[in-house]
Amino acid sequence: MAAGNQGNPNSQKSWEVRMLYDGDCPLCKREVNFLMSRDAGKGRIDFVDIASPSYNPADNMGLSYEQAMERIHAITADGQILTDIAVFRRLYQAVGLGWVYAITQNPTIEALANKIYGIWAKYRMEVTGRESLPIILERHRQNKAGTTGSPCAQERQAKGNN
Repeated sequence: MAAGNQGNPNSQKSWEVRMLYDGDCPLCKREVNFLMSRDAGKGRIDFVDIASPSYNPADNMGLSYEQAMERIHAITADGQILTDIAVFRRLYQAVGLGWVYAITQNPTIEALANKIYGIWAKYRMEVTGRESLPIILERHRQNKAGTTGSPCAQERQAKGNN
């Protein structure tokens, strides 16, 4: 899935909420597909794949790839950054399923749900069969720097011969 309508962060928004998601995560993609089907082309949610080479933090309230990979983020049309359970609550509201997360409006329930989500976020890579987050972040950094994760490239980098 391609990055969404990122554009100028100060321009008029046609969407209600922008979801930043990891397009390399199978479970994330499943959630995005579900939300896209519920949105049914109405454009209430702008889906932005942070794993896309075109992802630009400047278009997304300065949220870096690393920040976005640590936990789920969304941005409201008025520029508010949401994280954790608040993201899901807002996304589900946007597609008419607000009742699913309504109980998390209770501060005690939300705090508990955020703790559970925090555990999930910490281990989601391994649970979904991917490498650990530090390895993924390092590979992303190398790709941005124009190096590869190959042993030869790592050796050249260690010797300072990029």
